[in-house]
Amino acid sequence: MAKKVKKRKEIKRKLLHKYRLVILNESTFEEKISFKLSRLNVFVTGSLLITVLIGLTILLIAFTPLREYIPGYSSTRLKRQATELTYKTDSLVKVLDYTNKYIDNIRMVLRGDVANNEVNRDSLFEQFKIDPLTIDLTPIKEDSLLRKEVALEDKYNLFDRDLKDVGLALFAPVSGTLSQVYEPEKKHYAIDIVAPKDTPVKAVANGTVIFSEWTTETGYVIIIEHQEGLISAYKHNGSLSKMQGDLVQGGEVIAAVGNTGELTTGPHLHFELWNNGNPLNPQDYIDFK
Repeated sequence: MAKKVKKRKEIKRKLLHKYRLVILNESTFEEKISFKLSRLNVFVTGSLLITVLIGLTILLIAFTPLREYIPGYSSTRLKRQATELTYKTDSLVKVLDYTNKYIDNIRMVLRGDVANNEVNRDSLFEQFKIDPLTIDLTPIKEDSLLRKEVALEDKYNLFDRDLKDVGLALFAPVSGTLSQVYEPEKKHYAIDIVAPKDTPVKAVANGTVIFSEWTTETGYVIIIEHQEGLISAYKHNGSLSKMQGDLVQGGEVIAAVGNTGELTTGPHLHFELWNNGNPLNPQDYIDFK
């Protein structure tokens, strides 16, 4: 027991024993600075310095951008940016998917393919069929007035009416003789109209030119997108008057009849109508007489 007490006193003496730290001038040995230290003082001071340094480091990392350089650490801003980029990527994927389907639709028009093995729709009016038993067909006052106004306009002005009111009524692209009719069973999803070379080819309705180029098989081709997902294609033209992206009006000249491409036997217009990837019989909607 005495040994333990003696040992403790010895440790205490060493901890509290005073030492002097003296800084001298090397040339004159003049004493400049001196400190009285003990081992306990050195230990306490060092511990405090280390604690302060650790605290400052934590504060520096926690409240400055330096924390973003720590491996595995992600800030709230970076998480938010990552979330926004994820949403944008998802939106871009959807847009890309829609664009690819749209391009595939145009390719089918160029190749003359159909979306399905069987043509499910051969009429633009199928989508507008309404059961008359489910609606009230009694004309209202405004409807009667409108009918009188339209009748009066039709009586004195047959050709100058605004085409926007016509809806899906279509113009004949060219006048001539039908050399081949719409025959889906033979994979001929169009009609061929024989006409003299350089006869003007007209747009069947208002729309936007989505394709206007030369192709090996069908020569000069122009394709127009109309309302309600309707697409009209004009092939074997001798020349084209419109470029991709141009807006056209129904009845406006867009090309000239020709005899271009490998799959042609004379000057004629190969005319097609498509609706959402399905071919339509042009004679059901256009009077070619």
